Amino acid sequence: MRKSFRILPGIAALLLLLGLFTGCRKTPASTVDTFSAAPSAELWLTNPDKSALFELQPTPLPFGDNPGEHPTITVKETETFQEMDGFGYTLTGGSAMLLHRMDAPARKALLQELFGTSGDNIGVSYLRVSIGASDLDDSVFSYSNLPAGQTDTEMEKFSLAPDRTHLIPMLQAILAINPDIKIMGSPWSPPTWMKTNNNSKGGSLKPEYYDAYAKYFVKYIQGMAAEGIRIDAITIQNEPLHPGNNPSLLMLPEEQAAFIRQSLGPAFEEAGIDTKIIIYDHNADRPDYPITVLNDPEARKYIDGAAFHLYGGEIEALSQVHAAYPDKNLYFTEQWIGAPGNFAGDLAWHIKNLVIKAPRNWAKTVLEWNLAADPNQNPHTEGGCTQCLGALTLDDNTVTRNPAYYIIAHASKFVRPGSVRIGSNMPGGLPNVAYRTPNGQRVLIVLNDSEMPQTFNISYNNQQATSTLGSGAVGTYVW
Repeated sequence: MRKSFRILPGIAALLLLLGLFTGCRKTPASTVDTFSAAPSAELWLTNPDKSALFELQPTPLPFGDNPGEHPTITVKETETFQEMDGFGYTLTGGSAMLLHRMDAPARKALLQELFGTSGDNIGVSYLRVSIGASDLDDSVFSYSNLPAGQTDTEMEKFSLAPDRTHLIPMLQAILAINPDIKIMGSPWSPPTWMKTNNNSKGGSLKPEYYDAYAKYFVKYIQGMAAEGIRIDAITIQNEPLHPGNNPSLLMLPEEQAAFIRQSLGPAFEEAGIDTKIIIYDHNADRPDYPITVLNDPEARKYIDGAAFHLYGGEIEALSQVHAAYPDKNLYFTEQWIGAPGNFAGDLAWHIKNLVIKAPRNWAKTVLEWNLAADPNQNPHTEGGCTQCLGALTLDDNTVTRNPAYYIIAHASKFVRPGSVRIGSNMPGGLPNVAYRTPNGQRVLIVLNDSEMPQTFNISYNNQQATSTLGSGAVGTYVW
């Protein structure tokens, strides 16, 4: 059934034999480090014409002493940067609904493929969910929906009931496959009674409800924990400078700092909550926003870091925030692909700017928007995104794997949580990023960003392996 990647026919026994002689996959990290270089590297390949879709190539690439005159990517394990939290998607309410409506055997197989960490699975390790509705739910809701004119500042009527239909069961099924997956929650809007316009779309959070909204976050985290779902991190507001979505909220940086300083940080502290508080969660064209929030010392002490999207600006702007506050973490949390998609163009742009450049600019996560939609890009709210192509298109039990599936797979399968980004240079036309994984492997992700095939060397511990990628092709190299 699955066609996402495969070992080409007739060579499985040869690969096993090679593995027995080289010990490449079974050698402990401490032993690998005593060699001058790994004996060979696996190549997992995706071509822009879909002739290979994240497929293990049959011939390992040996490291040796005579590489030839080619551009060289030198992997430098002595240079270390941030530790990665993971790669994945936003599990919207609509995605959860489509998954939940699959027949149980088909759903079980698909969830194993997505979240399993062995065999033919891609090992998604990080999910973002909406706190309340996102614009890719089938309707707008909060956990404190009240009749007009009513308030509930103590959150006595708070209820996760809207998420118990689809989202919570799907998260529980995913956690049964991978109990270590990290989950981030992001709100698109507070309850409407807390807002200046009493509407799900736009408006601002009234300062008199800062404490009530902080209680709302506390109730959410505690309620999800009671369902067996740990929320590792929350962002304060999805796209706080885009009040035109449904749902949405305008929240200026000074307001975000005040909310954290006055209400959210103290509420988490009082409740003993260690869920990370992450700010901004919007485009790279406004690095001044998270810097402004972090400039508030009373807010800053509660903040883990800042999150970014890339619908505006350049990904290198993340490094401005790192330079201003190097003790704070950075996350890349959302990027869409517009339906119907352009496989070659989407693959190259997202691999270059997100999978490669976001971590090279200190991001600890890379998340695509969103996990799944139906063939008509439903569901969505009235006024929500109508052209957001999921990583998967789900038509009952029929699964189509779209560009974002392969984009994330190139990193998620091998760059496991706890992997550390290590140094590598960037020859012209060969953007790349390198890691050392917790089990002692090295992973190098390379895009051929030129218009012609490129042959190049991978240099590690003064030995070289040689590889060729076609124009627009992506390779994940593992040794």
